[in-house]
Amino acid sequence: MSLTHLDEKGAARMVDVSEKSSTVRVAVAEAYICMLPQTLAMIVEGRHAKGDVFAVARIAGIQAAKKTSDLIPLCHPLMLSSVKVELEAASDTQVKITATCKLTGQTGVEMEALTAASVAALTLYDMCKAVDKGMVIEQVRLLQKTGGKSGDWQA
Repeated sequence: MSLTHLDEKGAARMVDVSEKSSTVRVAVAEAYICMLPQTLAMIVEGRHAKGDVFAVARIAGIQAAKKTSDLIPLCHPLMLSSVKVELEAASDTQVKITATCKLTGQTGVEMEALTAASVAALTLYDMCKAVDKGMVIEQVRLLQKTGGKSGDWQA
């Protein structure tokens, strides 16, 4: 298997997708952020002075998915048809973030879903760092992708 972002001389390049068929493509990614129980309780109970932390992180994740090509070199700018970012308390110390990106196009949306989950987690960190600097973002990963020439994949 060869790396598609390198030409025959090893130089970086943007992959030419002009000959690819447009198909419905979906990618789902997740991230977790671990924090002190009192930090998560403050968020869930709506006691954070900055307001609805989950709502802000959700919007940040959506915006990040739309800006992925500005952040990741060689990513194609995409016309996303849907971006969903869900946040939930997975335990008393952990928030699970799930990002789903969808489009009909010639290239996949894995990077957009991963970026959305990552930036949502970073936003949670930013909003809560004054009360909990020890938060840890972990397990950022692709859960599944559908569509395209390579077909479906699931973790």
